[in-house]
Formats: sequence, C-alpha cells, structure tokens
Amino acid sequence: MALLSFPRRGERAPAPAGPDLEALLAGYSIEVMPRTAAKIEDFRALLPEGTRVYIAHIEGTPIADMVATAARLRAQGFEPMPHFPARIIADHATLADWIARYQGEADVRQALVLAGGVERPAGAFESSMQLLETGLFDAAGFTRLHVAGHPEGNRDIDPDGGTRAVDEALRWKQAFSERTDARMAIVTQFAFEAGPMIAWAERLQAAGIRLPVHLGIAGPAKLQTLIRFAIACGVGPSLKVLQRRAMDVSKLVKPYEPTQLLRALAAHRAAHPDSNIEQIHFFPLGGIAATAEWAQAHGGAAARPAARAAG
Repeated sequence: MALLSFPRRGERAPAPAGPDLEALLAGYSIEVMPRTAAKIEDFRALLPEGTRVYIAHIEGTPIADMVATAARLRAQGFEPMPHFPARIIADHATLADWIARYQGEADVRQALVLAGGVERPAGAFESSMQLLETGLFDAAGFTRLHVAGHPEGNRDIDPDGGTRAVDEALRWKQAFSERTDARMAIVTQFAFEAGPMIAWAERLQAAGIRLPVHLGIAGPAKLQTLIRFAIACGVGPSLKVLQRRAMDVSKLVKPYEPTQLLRALAAHRAAHPDSNIEQIHFFPLGGIAATAEWAQAHGGAAARPAARAAG
C-alpha cells in the first residue's frame, strides 16, 4: 500500500481514481465528536448534502453537547447518527431521556448501538443487545440501527483472541433485524489491509449474517497519529502495515492515505456485485477537513445512493 502525499490547500487535487472507487465512496459516512465538530465552521463546505455523520459519545461527554452537535448537523442538511454506548448509560430512564432529547431537539432517526469501550458499566447495561431489547428505539420510530463489527476481532469481547463471542452477537443481531422494521448494518473498526477485511465480510455471508457491511477506514493522517490511535483502539494484525512503513524515515513526513486500500476494496466489490460490503465509513484521524477533501478528490462527492436518501 503506497503512501502518497496529500495536497496542500490551494494545490491541484489528484484526478478521480476511477468508477469503481467512486461507486464505493458514493454515500460514504464520517465520524465526529462534539469537540472536533466544533472546529468546523460549516459542514456544508466539506460534505455532500445528506451525508450520514456519526457522533461518537466518549465517556464524560455531556449529553447536551451530543444533542447540540446533532441539532447543528441536522440544521445544515446532514443525517446525524449518534452513538449509544451501553456501558455509559446508567439505566432505562437515561436511555429513554437521551432518545427523547435527540428526537425533540435534532430530529434524530438513526443510532449506532454498541457496548462502548468502558471497563465498568455505569449501570445495568453491558451490551448493545440489551439496549436493543428495551424496544425504546423501535417505539421512537428509529429507521436505522447500526451495530459494531470487528474484522480483526475484539479482545474486550473475546479475550482469547478468537471470535466466538463477537460471532454469536452478530448472529443475534441478524435475527433481531429480521423481527423488526429498522434497517440495520454493521459498521466496523478501522483496519489497514484489504484482504482480511474482505475475508471477514465473506465469512459473515457464509454464516448467514446478511447485514450490510460499512467498512471503517482511517482517513489521511500522519503515521505517528495513526499508530497511536490504532494501538488505543485495539487494531489487530493490520497494525503491522503501519509499523513497517514507520521504519522508513522518509515516509514519516508524509501523511498516510487510504488510496490503495480502497482501490483494492473497490476492485473486489466491482468483481463481486453480491458482496455485502455496502459503504465506507471514515474515521477522520488526521482531521475532518483532510478526510472530506480526500474523499471529494476521489469521487466521494458523487450523488448519494437511493438507499441513503430513504434513511
């Protein structure tokens, strides 16, 4: 995977990478936090209209800040999708309050429901399945409920390094999707190798887990930044891709770009139209603007798919 220099502001952007990559990037989503979103004056200058914007809820972030960020994104024409991390939600009443506030103040209709990377739960909830089982999202009319996926495993869930627990959870979520009206998808942790991501998605299909997959991709960033985040987020074997490049001093001054990784994924999807890989979800670890500009330069400003417009 080659490392290419991201153009400075004012420089000519690279030519689009081709129709397969443009098709994969159409309708991409991106993740922000209230503090990173606050640095963007107007998202309309960066993102295609209607882009789904996940809002990460880090432990300690006031719900008022989360709701305000969602309301701002909605007012600017985007589709906010806040995180609901089970382990930081104290009880049923708190979950109901959050849902009501998001809907009342920001017209939120989508959620990423996940366990959350907190060692000790704040209350009775430990898993995304417990949140889904409350029925509160369905009662509030949420049209989309996304869940987390881990192509390289998750040692918080499977300490032995296997996939038994995460696989069992995904089978439960597949069954849940079949008995509810909500449209569901799996959004994954970021990784840096196409082969293992493709193999993981294919394994899910073979196991009867038919939920669409939105692959997590790290946006342009310095190698040092990516390695720091990758270690903190528990990225698995593909971390070695960055570590090998970090050994080349000449590459440390150049930002990483996901171009080759995404070209490989795009080529696979073009060759396998029945693939469950549906979209790309960007983690803008090098900055929201840098990721949005890179996506636009490579076809990410293309018209949204009909499925996106439907919610």
